[in-house]
Amino acid sequence: MTAVAAPSVASLVQSVDWLAIAPPTIAAVVALAVLVADLFLGDRRKALLGWVSVAGLAAAALSLLPLLDGDRSTFCLDTLKGEQAACSYTADHFTLVIQFLVLAGALLTALLSVTGIKDVKNTTRELPEGEFWFLLLSSAAGAALLPASRDLATLVVALEVASLPAFALVGIKRDDRRSAEAALKFFLSSVTATAVTLLGVSFVYATTGTLHLTRIATALTHVDGQFQTLAQAGVALTLVGFAFKTAAAPFHFWVPDTYVGAPLPVAAYLSVIGKAVGFSGLILVTVVAFPSYADVWGPALAALAALTMTVGNVAALRQQATRAYSAVRLLAWSSVGQAGYLLVPIAAAAYSKDAGKAIGSTVAYALMYAAVNLGAFAVAALVARTKPLNRISDYRGLYASRPLAALVLGFFLLSLAGLPPGIIGLFAKVTVFSAAVDAGLGWLAVVMAVNVVIALYYYLRWTATLFRPAEGPAEEPVGEQQVQRVPAPLTAAIGLTAIIGVALSGAPQIVLRFASTGLF
Repeated sequence: MTAVAAPSVASLVQSVDWLAIAPPTIAAVVALAVLVADLFLGDRRKALLGWVSVAGLAAAALSLLPLLDGDRSTFCLDTLKGEQAACSYTADHFTLVIQFLVLAGALLTALLSVTGIKDVKNTTRELPEGEFWFLLLSSAAGAALLPASRDLATLVVALEVASLPAFALVGIKRDDRRSAEAALKFFLSSVTATAVTLLGVSFVYATTGTLHLTRIATALTHVDGQFQTLAQAGVALTLVGFAFKTAAAPFHFWVPDTYVGAPLPVAAYLSVIGKAVGFSGLILVTVVAFPSYADVWGPALAALAALTMTVGNVAALRQQATRAYSAVRLLAWSSVGQAGYLLVPIAAAAYSKDAGKAIGSTVAYALMYAAVNLGAFAVAALVARTKPLNRISDYRGLYASRPLAALVLGFFLLSLAGLPPGIIGLFAKVTVFSAAVDAGLGWLAVVMAVNVVIALYYYLRWTATLFRPAEGPAEEPVGEQQVQRVPAPLTAAIGLTAIIGVALSGAPQIVLRFASTGLF
């Protein structure tokens, strides 16, 4: 028998690329700093925690700049000559784009929250600031880690680090029954998704003997016949788990109640960053780990895309303008419909010769959606300061009282609808439509076209409401104090999203180049 030499101590020691892991690390370190500082700061000084969190998220976003010079990987296994490299963390083009989306979205959410957590209605006390900022930063750290994950263990851990604080954020209004109910529904659905995902991951590991995505892709190409069923079950269960995270129908039932029960900044966070987490994980497991099983996940995702966009748009169409929180519910159902559009290019990647180009269409659409949807929630937060029920009918006369806010919200809604002057929304929809056509999914392109027409009705109806005169007798002016002053952070959030939306509409090639060049 030949003796196997024990590995040397030197081979077990890795040098960590701290620059590569800087974005999620900075967010995590600032989260711990905020948690500790909360123990020592008095009530009057706890407002500083919000600005520390904003600065921390800005620093995490800026740490992406040194990574633009090329791909970097760390936490890699030692490989033999000719053996495929296997790393757990990779900062490539795809990673940097998604991390930018996540951290910029979290930064805008933080701006909404600086004053928003003090304006929560129907509560007997303000939200705990220290806990809120710690949870938001922790979730952002997990969300920034996920797109860089290149093994299933890190992927699942990042997914849970992003999700677990979100449960607490949804239920952070401790004396609000609606908030508790929303957190419970969100928690139960997410725990179910995690259990299904872990079962799928265990089946994949049992079949391939590895957790690294690139090695899984290689191993799945020559699975023994007796393990084919197990491998297919693992792929299918993993997809079902991520379908919960992306709010794809029929796993979307938690969305409307969760958005209504959560504080508005948290609902905005879930609508953008929560989706970015789910979709980036779905892209990694399908395109990177399971390309040889495209015949399994391609048709499944195409069917989910058609069902999701239809369910979301039809439900949004049925929202009553006078119902309490109907504006938030409409945005919630709209986000479900938008999730269907985002699924289309991922499904197309299964049939396309250039999967990276198809994925680029999803990322281009996600960047557009993130900017305008966060902006719509920011204006909703502004309206909620005076009309906490946030009904669509409460937006009547907004142009007369706050013309800039009405124009900005109208622009965001038209962008989501894909109508001028929201040129970026139009071009983003065209890229998704083209991805389906190029992949030979003509029937899915037709379903998408029908849903875009359906969505036009409720987006245009809300837009028209902004410019109609307010109902009831006009209020008598009482000097200049009638106009409520808007907090600077909320103004900054609305202004930044508006500038980004207008800039992207004026120069859509900034985003659309992802759809033409791809990300992998």
